[in-house]
Amino acid sequence: MKKPLIIDSIDACVDHILETIPGTLVLGIPLGVGKPNPLVNTLYRRIKANPARKLRIITALSLEKPVGHSPLERNFLQPLVERVFGDYVDMDYVKDVRAGHLPPNIEVQEFFMKTGDYLGNAPAQRGYISTNYTFAARDMAVQGINVVAQAVGVKGNEDNLRLSLSSNPDITEEVIERVRCAGQPAMMIGVINRKMPFMPNGAEVSPDFFDIVVTDPAGTHDIFSPPNNKVSAIDYAIGLHASSLVADGGTLQIGIGSLGDAIGQSLIVRDRHSAEYRHILESLCPEGLAGRELGRFDSGLYGCSEMFVNAFLRLIEAGIIRREVFDDAVLQQLLNSGHISGESVTPETLQALLDAGRIHSPLTQADVTFLQRFGILRPEVTFDGRHLTFEDKCCGSDLSDASCFECVSSHMLGTRLAHGIFMTGGFFLGPRDFYERLRTMPPQELAKIDMTRIDFINQLYGNDALKRAQRRKARFMNTTMVVTLLGAAASDALESGQVVSGVGGQYNFVAMSHALADARLIMMLRATHDNKDGLKSSIVWNYGHVTIPRHLRDVVITEYGIAELRGQSDGEVVKRLIAVADSRFQPALVKQAKAHGKLEADYEVPECYRHNLPNVLAAKLKPWAQAGLLPDFPFGTDLTDDELHMVRAMKKMKHASQHPAELLNMTIKSLWEGKEAPPAYLERLGLTEAHSFRDRVMRRLFAGNL
Repeated sequence: MKKPLIIDSIDACVDHILETIPGTLVLGIPLGVGKPNPLVNTLYRRIKANPARKLRIITALSLEKPVGHSPLERNFLQPLVERVFGDYVDMDYVKDVRAGHLPPNIEVQEFFMKTGDYLGNAPAQRGYISTNYTFAARDMAVQGINVVAQAVGVKGNEDNLRLSLSSNPDITEEVIERVRCAGQPAMMIGVINRKMPFMPNGAEVSPDFFDIVVTDPAGTHDIFSPPNNKVSAIDYAIGLHASSLVADGGTLQIGIGSLGDAIGQSLIVRDRHSAEYRHILESLCPEGLAGRELGRFDSGLYGCSEMFVNAFLRLIEAGIIRREVFDDAVLQQLLNSGHISGESVTPETLQALLDAGRIHSPLTQADVTFLQRFGILRPEVTFDGRHLTFEDKCCGSDLSDASCFECVSSHMLGTRLAHGIFMTGGFFLGPRDFYERLRTMPPQELAKIDMTRIDFINQLYGNDALKRAQRRKARFMNTTMVVTLLGAAASDALESGQVVSGVGGQYNFVAMSHALADARLIMMLRATHDNKDGLKSSIVWNYGHVTIPRHLRDVVITEYGIAELRGQSDGEVVKRLIAVADSRFQPALVKQAKAHGKLEADYEVPECYRHNLPNVLAAKLKPWAQAGLLPDFPFGTDLTDDELHMVRAMKKMKHASQHPAELLNMTIKSLWEGKEAPPAYLERLGLTEAHSFRDRVMRRLFAGNL
C-alpha cells in the first residue's frame, strides 16, 4: 500500500481537501472525543466564509464545554471549566447549531445527540438521523461521505510511526469499507492528538490506513472530560438492585453517568463488604432476596460495552473485571465448559484441544501458529513441517504418539494462555483522571483492553459462535426515560417526536439479551421525573413513542425494586410494574389499568409496596452513606468542597425556578432570614456588589440555600 501523505499544518491539510475534492464536501467524523476539532473548525470556517462551497457534517454526540444558562451559572462555571477542560477546543458548528446560526451552505446531521441539549432546536431536530448504532456506519455511508477525519493517538515518529484509533475504532473502519466498496472516492485523514491515550489491539492501525496524517502540534489538545456526577440515594438504590443480578463469571455492559457509577460502586461493595451488602439489600427488598446474586466475584467479570466508562476502569482496578476471553470460539468454549481449567497451560490444555478437533495430529503449520499465538506453545519452538524443536529437544508432530506428546508436554508448553481480553469497548468518555490512568497504565494491563468495531460489540451476527462463547451470563444494563405498564420503553425521544438523545445501541443489546440463552436485559429508570410541568411518574399507562416494544420486555428496575417481566402475562406485568412505581402515583396507575381491563376490579396494591417514597428510601440508605460505603462521589470528583457546597445551593434555586410556588416561598424565607454567604462565594458568582433588586434577591436566595 502507498504511504500516507504527511502534512505538518492543519491549514495546509484543509487547502489540500478543498483543492482535491470538488463540489459539496460530506465530512464524516466520529462520535464523542474522536473528533479532530481543530481540523473541523478550520474547514468549517473556510466554507462558512465561502458561500460557493457546501459542507455537510455527519456525526454524533458533539460535545461542548458547559457555559451555564444564567449569569450566576456562567460566573460559577468559568474557573471550573478552565481548570477541568484545559485547552479543549470547542467546535464552531456546535455553537452555531445551538444558537440557530448555521449558514445556509452548511448542514449538520447527527445520529445521537447530547442528552436533552437540542430539545426545541428546529435545525438539530430536522438533522437527526434515527438509526441503531450498529447501522450507523451503513447510514453514514449512504450520505455520500467523501472525507473521513479522526483524531488519533500516536507512538514513535515518522520513521517508526504507530497510530491508534484510540477512543473511536467503533465505526470508522466500517464507514471506509462501505464507502470504498461502493466505488465512492473518500479521503481518510488522521490528525495526531498526543494527549489521546494510545490504545492497542483492535484500535491500532498502520499509518497507511490513512491517506493523510496531520502532525501539526495544533491538533493536540485536552480531551473532553465531564466531571463525575453525584450519585444520589435513588441512583444507589437502582445500582444496588442491578448489581444483585450480575452473575460471577459473567459479562457486563453499563453506561455513563451517575447510574453507571452507582452500579460500579455497588459491585465493589458486594465483592469487598458482602455482609453489609446483604443487609443493604434486605432493607430495600420487602419481597426478600430469592434469586439475587450476593456472592463475591471469584471468577470475575468480562466487560463488553459500546461505551468504556470510568466505572469499568474502576472495576478493573478493583479486580472485578478480570475474566479474560480469547479470540477463538473452540478455545473459549473449552474454557467455559471446564475442559480447559483456568488460564494456566498444562498437558490437559493440549489434550482438550486435540479431543475437540481444534488442532490435528500430526500438527499442521496452522496448528502451531494457533498454539503459539495463545501461549500454549513457547514462542521459541520451531516447526519444519514434521518436527518440533526447542533448544536441545526435538520430537515429531504426531501428538497421538505418547512419546511425542510427552516431549511437547514436558519441554515445549508455555505457562499461561496469552492474548486474553477482559474489556471490550467501542468508544470511551470520562473525567480527566480516567484518561490519565489509560495513558499511564502498564502495557501488559492495557493489552487486556480491546477498543474495537461496534459491529463486533453490539450484535451476534458475524463470528456468532465466538461472541456467544465470550458473552456468557451477559447482563445488558440500559437506562430509559419512560416505561409503560405493559412493558414498552421510551428512551430516545418524547411523544411529540422531539429527540432527547438517540437510540444508540440500546435496541441491539435488547435483541442480544433475548438471543443469548443465559443473558438478561436490565432496563433502569428513576420512578419519577420533575420538570416545569411538575412531578410525574416515569411508569405510565401508555406513551406516544416507543424505543423498545413491549414484546421485548424483560427486567425493569427502579429505586423501589426489580420487576421481572419476561414471559409474564399482561396482567402480571402491570402488577409488577406498579409494585416498583412511586406510591404517590400507584392509585392512578391502578385505576387506568382497571379501566382498560388489565387488572381485576378488586385488585389492591399489596401493603409492602405502598411505601415507595423518596424519604423512606433515603432513610434506609443513610446509615450506609454515613458508613462510607455509598459516598456521593465513589470515584472522586474534580470539584472542590466549596464548589460542591455552591452547586447544592444553585441546584435548589434552579429547581425552584421551575416551580413558581416553591420559588415564592423560598424567596420570602431567604429575605426574612437575611443570611449572608461567604464573601469568596459571592465574588465567584459576581454577587459581591448587588446593586439591582434582582441581584439582591439572588444573593439572599443563594445564601439561604447554602
